[in-house]
Amino acid sequence: MKLIALLFLSVLMGGVVFADQTASIAEDRQVEALQKFCDEGDAKMCFILGVNYKYGDFPFKQDYFKAAELYRRACDGGEAGGCWGLAWFYQYGKGVRQSKTEALKFYGKACDLKDQDGCDAYAKLNTSK
Repeated sequence: MKLIALLFLSVLMGGVVFADQTASIAEDRQVEALQKFCDEGDAKMCFILGVNYKYGDFPFKQDYFKAAELYRRACDGGEAGGCWGLAWFYQYGKGVRQSKTEALKFYGKACDLKDQDGCDAYAKLNTSK
């Protein structure tokens, strides 16, 4: 049924487009929309993009460097999840140079933003050697 609806829609739009091409176009538009919101300062959208790049969720390709950049933007915008994610990247050296100091800084910022996971990670990392 979904395929028939897509084919019908594509015919109405001036030609037959294969379903996989239509899906690809729709996915590209979703990515563009998320990026646009992030670029306009929506910290939550930057965080969501960061998560997708971290895990390589289709249609995203895994890119720790891009994810770290997006987490930083989210954190700067007050999104605790972005701070926690960036701290994790610093702790494990994913997409950034490994740094316990920076990890503590961003776990602390997540904690300041009322993220209990950030508080717990800060305490655990701060007591480790």
